[in-house]
Amino acid sequence: MSRSRVTAVAVTIGLVAAAAVSLGAGRHSSPTPASRAFSWLQPAPPPPGWNVARSTAGALAYPPGWTPIKTDPGTVSVALLGSAGPIDAYLNATPRQGTETLANWIRFRPAHNKGEGNRDVRLIASSANLNFRSGRGSCVIDDYTTPRARYREIACLVAGPTSSAVIVAAAPTALWDQQVVTLERAVSSFVP
Repeated sequence: MSRSRVTAVAVTIGLVAAAAVSLGAGRHSSPTPASRAFSWLQPAPPPPGWNVARSTAGALAYPPGWTPIKTDPGTVSVALLGSAGPIDAYLNATPRQGTETLANWIRFRPAHNKGEGNRDVRLIASSANLNFRSGRGSCVIDDYTTPRARYREIACLVAGPTSSAVIVAAAPTALWDQQVVTLERAVSSFVP
């Protein structure tokens, strides 16, 4: 092989290797699909005019027009009631009560939903080590069917400085696109 040909081959191999390293670096630095699913999570105070319900679970912000509903002691729940009575969207904050942890949340929550009698539980996205206003959290987005409807939820376990709590933001899947921005905003403003 001539010297110029060997040089050309070496340059070509070098360029291919450099391109592979560059592409690999880009792949590792870009967000994963799970983290993109939670890119809306931007910890911030609630929007002006929102109400804040407090319990031992934390501070749950919700927009005007939503109604507090009866819950278990220590929890807080609010709902957007439909004109005919069914719930169009739902927010709940509950103190951590069981064996859920930030490390096992991604498996725990879908199993919990199944244990509650929900059917066809489908995990859509999950992520851990997410920032909240006063702590870190692990979250899932999943769908499930109850006897009344099919729901989609955002469910996060958030560990604050002194306590951990679960926030759930849910809506019937038929209304999800109408409610998702409000639900995401409520989750982003949650403080355990």
